Amino acid sequence: MANFAYQVFAAVVSEGTFAQAASELNVTPSAVSHSVSQLEKELGFPLFIRSRSGVELTSDGQAVLPVIQGILNLEDQLHQVADNINGLAAGRVRIGAFSSVSTNWLPHIIRAFKKQYPQVEVEVMQGGFNEITEQVRNGTIDIGFSLLPVAPGVEVEPLLQDRIYCVTPTTFAPASGRDVNDADIAGKRFILQQQDYDRDTKRALDRYHVSANSLTYSIDDQSILSMVESGLGLGILPELALNKLVGAVNTYPFSEPFARTLCLVVNQTQAHAPSVVRMRREIERYLASEYGSLYLGKKPRN
Repeated sequence: MANFAYQVFAAVVSEGTFAQAASELNVTPSAVSHSVSQLEKELGFPLFIRSRSGVELTSDGQAVLPVIQGILNLEDQLHQVADNINGLAAGRVRIGAFSSVSTNWLPHIIRAFKKQYPQVEVEVMQGGFNEITEQVRNGTIDIGFSLLPVAPGVEVEPLLQDRIYCVTPTTFAPASGRDVNDADIAGKRFILQQQDYDRDTKRALDRYHVSANSLTYSIDDQSILSMVESGLGLGILPELALNKLVGAVNTYPFSEPFARTLCLVVNQTQAHAPSVVRMRREIERYLASEYGSLYLGKKPRN
């Protein structure tokens, strides 16, 4: 078994307080505090900044997080391999996804996966693109969905080009009747999620000279549609996000097409874990079947 102090460290990072980490590990808070103190003494520097509201990692703690998480992940991988040798398809896979993937893809993927491997535990964490990639990199998530480009340190597999659309009230009509151009959206206010503004959405808005002063931020995609429906501005959303959203709005492509590239990011250590290999295969199988020639990833493996 890996050093118990490493398990405590990871639990404190995950839970945010010593008390919640103690509850997760079924030990006392004093045991957690003692274990962290001993680990800090052994390493020679503090790992956490403590406050009344909880704890957060120091810069040195951030540096050792992926190393400690990697040790724990390798031990988990060892147990999975042993289970497979003993004929048990057991284990755990942790998935990170943003909202449109969680809504459109994961229910189908997880249902098919659990049908084949009912003993494998599947955990899903939802977050933003950058957050998911960072958690995959440090090993707190095994496999995640993000957008290209992705910084080094993880395995990356492009999946799909997801076209970006302009969302308008039903009273709005572009001059061409087919797509929106510079004249159609000149001076218009746009509503979007703030996390989208540093990605392909920003590239599209910059092309059409939409300034930051013309932006209103919303908390989620459905809120964007509701605000557009109420005539508060135009929206900009990718096709995948629009699939399950409801609202009395129109969608038009931009006169110059824009798309974001969805990708899979996999922790480099956990890429070899049996449960992660199986989940990755199921993801590839579903997307290849659903999108055919539009699918950019690896062909499903038997």
